[in-house]
Order: sequence, then structure tokens, then C-alpha cells
Amino acid sequence: MTAERSSADGSGDDGSAGDADYGVIGPGYSRYRQPEPAFSDAIRAALGSARTLVNVGAGAGSYEPDHLTVTAVEPSAAMRAQRPAGSAPVVDAVAEDLPFDDCAFDAALASFTVHQWRDLQRGLREIRRVTSGPVVILTADPSALERSWINDYAPEVIATEGGRYPTITDLRSGLGGTVTVENVPIPLGCVDGFSEAYFGRPEALLDPGARRANSAWSFVSQDIEHRFERDLRADLASGAWDDRYGHLRTQPTFDGSLRLIVARR
Repeated sequence: MTAERSSADGSGDDGSAGDADYGVIGPGYSRYRQPEPAFSDAIRAALGSARTLVNVGAGAGSYEPDHLTVTAVEPSAAMRAQRPAGSAPVVDAVAEDLPFDDCAFDAALASFTVHQWRDLQRGLREIRRVTSGPVVILTADPSALERSWINDYAPEVIATEGGRYPTITDLRSGLGGTVTVENVPIPLGCVDGFSEAYFGRPEALLDPGARRANSAWSFVSQDIEHRFERDLRADLASGAWDDRYGHLRTQPTFDGSLRLIVARR
């Protein structure tokens, strides 16, 4: 079941420019998806000495550095509405058609967004065009998604994610230049509630709002979601989940699919 609604310009009714309709799943997103300090630190280090930044697919403003002059790009009205007062100015545009001059920014950021772009290679060319320095992308490696315990309960969700996220090879080739890829450990108490953030807190994903803040759930049927909740509740009550995965409850970090990609000219 897809929640996508598209218009002639490739945007959703609320301005979403991807395969998910944030007019439906976006409200309440920022309650569950707060910037994780460990990820913010890694992004800040990758941006180096940049002074100006374009944040493409900026959403509600997570990971926008407060020490730089930031211009945000976000096509979803639902997401723009959740940006806090005083956040960076936001432009209604898509990654594939950025309304900026060549080399207009020192650096670029794209966090948890490249899997939403309708034309990945065009978006990467555009983000390269408008940036003179590093391009920093926080994303997931689709080949590592099955490491999550969620694959035991909702393999359809993991398969959906795997089909949406671009491969690291595709990102490397689209960015060009010198590209580094780093694994990003996920802290046990991660406050950015993407699915793997709950690796040691399975009860949290019994909350429909937490699932809704992960767009992959909008592409599977309600039957699959109900089965996930039923089976997880049962295994938590019986102790079956803890028998298999209980060690994760105290594991400081999880080496999942999260990757930080940095491209330099």
C-alpha cells in the first residue's frame, strides 16, 4: 500500500518530491526524529572549514549546523511547517532542480533524503554543481539493512527499504571526485527515531507514530503492520525477543546500515 500522491511536476499534493507522501506521514515527524548528537558531531567534522551550506531535503531541520550560514531546500509543505522558529531560511525546491548558481555554497548536506529523490544521478549532479567544497550525505547502505531484528518481524519493510536506498556504488559514481564512506555506530539511546535507532528498545516500535516517522512503513499493507505489532507484542510478553536479542538492550552501539559519505573535488 503506497501513500504516494503525485502531481505533474513530480511533487506530492503537499509538495513532497519523493516516493513518500509527507502530507500523510509528515505530521508529528519531528516528535520522533530529533537530531542525534553523535551524528551531528560527525557531520560537523566532515564539513570542515565551510562557512555556507545548502541542506538538501532538509525536512524539519535536523542536522543543520548552527555555526554556518545555511540555506535549506525542502519540497514538502508538511515538513517545512515543522521547522522551528529561527531555523535557516527554506526554499521550496527539489534536489534535481536547485535554484542556485554554480558553486554558490561552500558545502552541501543531505541527511536521510537521497532515497526519496526521483532521479538520484540528476540530484547528485545538481548538489555537486552548486557546491564548491564537500558534499556530506548521511544515508543507509541497503546491503546492511537485514542486520536489524526488524527483519524477523517485518521482512517486507526491510525489503522495501533495501529497494529504495541507493547503493554505495551508485552514490560514489554519481558524486565523483574523492569519496570516503564511514560506518556510523548507532547509540543505544539514539534520539533520531529511524528504525535501527530502536535496536535495543523494541517496545518503542509498538507506537504507530514511531513507525509512521519511518517512511518505509507507508509502503506496506496494514495487514503486515498489524502482524508485526501482534508478533512483537507476543514475543516481548513471552520473553522470546529477549532470548534472542536481549543483549541489545545494554549494547552501547549498533553497527547497522548507517553510513556517512563525504565527497570532495
